[in-house]
Amino acid sequence: MRTFDKPKIVISKCLGHVNCRYDGTMINSDLVDSLSPYVEYISVCPEMGIGLPVPREALRLIRNDRQEDRLVFSQTGTDRTDDMLNFSKTFLETLDEKDIDGFILKHRSPSCGINDVKVYKGTGKSSSLPARSTGLFGRSVELMFPHIPLENEGRLLNYNIREHFMMRIFMLRDFKKVKSSGKMSALIRFHSDNKYLLMAFSPKYLGTLGKAAANHEGHTFNEVAAEYEEFLVKALEQPLSISRNVNVLLHVFGYFKNYLSSDEKAFFLENLGLYNEKRVPLSVLLGILKSWVVRFDEPYLKGQTLFEPFPAKLFAVTDSGKGL
Repeated sequence: MRTFDKPKIVISKCLGHVNCRYDGTMINSDLVDSLSPYVEYISVCPEMGIGLPVPREALRLIRNDRQEDRLVFSQTGTDRTDDMLNFSKTFLETLDEKDIDGFILKHRSPSCGINDVKVYKGTGKSSSLPARSTGLFGRSVELMFPHIPLENEGRLLNYNIREHFMMRIFMLRDFKKVKSSGKMSALIRFHSDNKYLLMAFSPKYLGTLGKAAANHEGHTFNEVAAEYEEFLVKALEQPLSISRNVNVLLHVFGYFKNYLSSDEKAFFLENLGLYNEKRVPLSVLLGILKSWVVRFDEPYLKGQTLFEPFPAKLFAVTDSGKGL
């Protein structure tokens, strides 16, 4: 079992923390609860941050004639755009970008939503436009933390999106530990342990990261770590794909093909085909390979984060119906 440092996650306060929504409620989230022992939450309610009470009149985004989104009260039309933009800037500037690993924000919220917020023509019973937008606080997060994993709790119900998010936040936290060590040996070990997981994200960036870690030019640790982190972030932004996962699985399978019976090989390849057809999850194939890692006592593969990229208790195959 791996040990994990706790990623720091900024989260909308209404997600399992405080009854602070406009109607005085809180959103219960199994995901937020399950992550709680393994991350450090920094909670924020931007609407309370601009001095609004609980309960309160609902806010909405209205698109004006200049195609600008304004944050206003849904009935009275009082404009709170500038207040929200000022609060967002002030709050986010208190965060250390080097110490934040991710954001989980409330979906569809006119303050926190990401790409899924209704936009209206006006106040009252005015109909919504066909377009969707991003809440003002969420927009500020995108601008000020462009390379930090950012999701909403709705999208995280999707198996693939959730898995990608957790892989990113835990690997980024691990790399922060490498940077704080100041040791080239720690960076090289990090690259080695994450080889096959990084290959799943991007074979191209895996090669680039390997060259950076090799440091043939003799740069200082800080220079190498900065270059490595630049490409690590880009690699982790790549969406996971079945084809790249199959490539990785076959690479790992190659360690054992000379020791397995024909039936064992056939069993693995049959399940690989089922995975390629989206009929079984990746965990089935990883479980088979991990059993062979233990059986044949393969030392290099024992340390691969591919087999446990985040705490095992966070793994769940429940899904919104759009993944797996």
